[in-house]
Amino acid sequence: MLILGGTTEARHLAEALAAQPHRLHVTTSLAGRVTHPTRPPGDTRIGGFGGPDGLADWLRAHAVDAVVDATHPFAERMSFNAAAACAATGVPLLALRRPAWTPSPGDDWHHVPTLAAAAAALPALGRRAFLTTGRTGLAAFAHLDGTWFLARSVDAPTAPAPRHTEVLLARGPFTLDGERELIREHRIDVLVTKASGGSATAPKLAAAREAGIPVLVVDRPPVPGGVPVAASAEAAASWLLPY
Repeated sequence: MLILGGTTEARHLAEALAAQPHRLHVTTSLAGRVTHPTRPPGDTRIGGFGGPDGLADWLRAHAVDAVVDATHPFAERMSFNAAAACAATGVPLLALRRPAWTPSPGDDWHHVPTLAAAAAALPALGRRAFLTTGRTGLAAFAHLDGTWFLARSVDAPTAPAPRHTEVLLARGPFTLDGERELIREHRIDVLVTKASGGSATAPKLAAAREAGIPVLVVDRPPVPGGVPVAASAEAAASWLLPY
């Protein structure tokens, strides 16, 4: 089995498969964007495959029986590469996609399709932004000199970055009390997030709702069609057992 990982769901799937009585050989592939990733049970590999052709070659060379795409919802290139490679090799593919967040009463969400669109909309919504789009997303906001940013990421972001930026290095899960304190302490008046879903980072949305501040939500990119989808690690493990 090959798990295309890097998410909490991928790790939970590897743990669920490790607990099965069957002797499954599970390899989890990590992109290598985080300096010290949390390694799941089983084998791990780090780095790209060299596009869909490289992934197809890897599947053939390792006699892979099934693939689970449990990458981040915004890792669209890897998802399309996986679909192409599995179609070329005949290897069954399952997408493990966490459910998207949905707004609650009192939320003030503003949906945009891209980070560039979020940067264009941001100045009209606030001047002190809590930016939670990851270290590679900071560059899209680099030209906004009139906005102060609290940018949170697991690893330190690289240039370019906005002139007025404070970087907070932290790894979830986060708590509601902690998110409330960040918003209060830094006088945040707008939250910027990708529509990643999941419980680990959801408390920031509740904290923004309580504080009455708007949320800029970057919507998920398109995904390959025709791929069966599981919403949990347990469902994905059940799908894999026949293999």
